Amino acid sequence: MVSPFTLPPTGFGPGSQPDPDGDLQYMPMPSGMRVYAPHIPEAEDAAALAEALAVLAGMADACDAVARGGAARGFDLATLSPAARRVMADALGQGEVSMKVRGLPSVMVQESVFAGVWMLLASGMDVAEVAPVPTLALSRAHLPHSPAVGVLARRVPGLANAPAILAELVDKSLTRRAGDVAHVVNLSLLPHSPEDLVWLSEALGEGAVTILSRGYGNCRVTACAQGHVWKVQFFNSMDTLILDTYEVCEIPEVAVAAAEDLLDSAARIRAVIEAIR
Repeated sequence: MVSPFTLPPTGFGPGSQPDPDGDLQYMPMPSGMRVYAPHIPEAEDAAALAEALAVLAGMADACDAVARGGAARGFDLATLSPAARRVMADALGQGEVSMKVRGLPSVMVQESVFAGVWMLLASGMDVAEVAPVPTLALSRAHLPHSPAVGVLARRVPGLANAPAILAELVDKSLTRRAGDVAHVVNLSLLPHSPEDLVWLSEALGEGAVTILSRGYGNCRVTACAQGHVWKVQFFNSMDTLILDTYEVCEIPEVAVAAAEDLLDSAARIRAVIEAIR
């Protein structure tokens, strides 16, 4: 019997490698990341343009003030003329973060291309707000769309770690104080069953706010009816779940415009104004 150590190695030599002159097949790379691109709105109506520029200037000032700790500031876009409103829509565009806020009225929220400048649309409402997070999203976040029933959630076969995770989340929810560091429970690193996820969802309930942040992939955030608790899921550009967490906080950072973002938005808005003038 010939020892394998005496045989010539396989996978080497002519014909063992792909033809260097042929077409190489590469795996598709992730794509679709959004980045800021300056856009200069156009309008033939000089009066409409002047009206829109005045509001933009106010937004730039508000961005500076809010970045330095000032209160959120709203702008009623319904008072603009139709032509000026079109200029504003063109100038503000659409950014990465959108929200749905349940309640009366139900409000759709869209971040503009300027971080921290939010557009709120509803029946009888056409408002822009400059804030780290829309105040309405914070005030309504945990109003129950489905109630948090806690340990009264229906027990099913297959439960494993869900009751222990619930106890941790409820404890952190009830003892949380403003300014505390977010408490994160990473389900991706914890052993759990599909039944655990269903049970936790029922136990924590569902609040009134749903958030989608689009960047390199998507982040979907759902407020729970349990106070301060949020379901946060990160998906890659192929829409595959890569991180599944619960966060106990005022609102997850992925949906918040930081002070640096607001200062940057102020500078960008002023650059647009100067380019138009």
